[in-house]
Parts: sequence; C-alpha cells; structure tokens
Amino acid sequence: MSDHGGFIDIHYHAGPDLYRRRFTVAQAGRAYAEVGGWVVAKSHLGSTAAQAWEARQEGLPVSGSVVLNDIAGGVRPRVIEHAVYQHGPDAAVRLVVYLPTLVRRHRTAGGTKRLFHPKLDVSRWLSQGVLDEEGGLLPEVREVLRAAVDLPVVVATGHCSRDESLRLVDEAVRLGVPRLLLTHPAHPMSGFDNDDLLRMSSEPSVYVEYTFLTLSMGHRDERHFAELASAHPRLVYSSDLGQPDQPDLADWLEASAAMSRRAGLTDAHRRRMTFTNPAELLRL
Repeated sequence: MSDHGGFIDIHYHAGPDLYRRRFTVAQAGRAYAEVGGWVVAKSHLGSTAAQAWEARQEGLPVSGSVVLNDIAGGVRPRVIEHAVYQHGPDAAVRLVVYLPTLVRRHRTAGGTKRLFHPKLDVSRWLSQGVLDEEGGLLPEVREVLRAAVDLPVVVATGHCSRDESLRLVDEAVRLGVPRLLLTHPAHPMSGFDNDDLLRMSSEPSVYVEYTFLTLSMGHRDERHFAELASAHPRLVYSSDLGQPDQPDLADWLEASAAMSRRAGLTDAHRRRMTFTNPAELLRL
C-alpha cells in the first residue's frame, strides 16, 4: 500500500462467500487496480487471507480478512493465527478480523436462491453472538481481544448490536487492543445513533465505519452521513458492495463523489475518511 493518491475500501464482499458475488478476490483486485484503489476482501464463509496473498503475488492491491463465524471455526485465536499465516510474511497490511456476522437475532438477507452453494444450510451456523446469558462477554471473545493486542490485525465488531459493541469497546480499551473498528454502526441493525459514536471519538483506538450500502439502501440519508463524517475524526468510508445487484465499482465512486459534494465535505474530509483513516488502521 502506498500514498498513490487513491483510496482504500476496507469492506468488499468477494467470492466464494455465503451468497453469490460479483468478483473473486483476484478479480476485485484487478478492478481496484484499474482505478488506483486498495481493497480488503471479505467472506462470511471465513478467511480471504490466502486468496489475498495470491493476488498480491500478481501485484494486485488486495488484503484479506477473516470472519469468525461458526462455519469458519468460530471465535478462537487459533482461527486468527491461521489466517495471519495465510496472509503471508510479506504482508505490509494488517488482517481485518470480524466477530460473527451470522447471528441468531438477525435474519440473513439474500434468500436461498442467491446462496453460493446449494447445500449450505445457514440456520446450522447461526451463533448466539458475543455475550453470555448475563450480558457479559464470552470467554472466547476475551481471548480473541487478548490475542489482538500482539497480532497484526484489526478487530471489527461484525454484526454486533449496540450493547455488544459497547462492551467490546470497554474491554478492548481495558486490554489495550490498539485497533477496534465498529462495523457499519450507522446501519439501524447496529442500534447506534450519532451521539453514541461521537461520545467514543475521544478514544484513539476506536474507528467508525460508514458504508455506501447503508445509504444506497435508504437506511440513512446524506444529512446523517455528512454530520458524522464532519464530526468524527476516525470515520472510515467503505462500500460494503460486491453484490451482483448493487452498484459496481465505477458507479460507487461516481455516486460517492457526488454525495460528498452535496454534503459539503471538504477535500480534507474526503481524504481522511477514504485514505488516511483506513491506512492508519491497516498499515503495519
């Protein structure tokens, strides 16, 4: 990753995944290379680390992630370590580690007709989340946070609720986890409002993601985005795309540029949320 004046998309769905995707990891890398960007590939089925390593051997601007869903081995430090090794000894970019995204309280979107594999039964792999019955963090979640203190990773909250995420923030700060990313907290599914997120802006280890998909699907409007983008110092703007029926890369970039102009965001604001902040998260 270099200061080439481009952008970094930390949240792009590539195949193979739970549902059919527009690109494989390598294809995504080629698409982002054409427009001067960098992409972090994500799959709900587990790790994209090895695919990202292979893509980088071709000179493509790709790094990987691992999602700690039960189907991929669950919330265990060993799963993270395995993905770190697959990401390669030459990786100058941190692996993104997502806490579970297949959780019982959320209905999975997309329907069976869009599943990547016809024999995949999503209901078999839904987890309870990150909290125990008393509302405390599960021991395995604490183990993952402890491991993240020393490993070259970014911990992302996945599909955690507001209460789960707040407990994660408290524990991560207590343990000294250097990088915690709140995964699309502006999405109503997460339960945050802007005041919640601004109250955490003084904690330097906590970053906030805002996704184009949240806006394009009408879950939030441009005023909401502009308020948070202007006020939060560590906001990271990503696409959350890769779905075949959603905008492609060129359309996303064009729509995002127009939206930023309408929102009155300065060049400095745009640079911070599309390059500076994600680069701080990912760089070793």
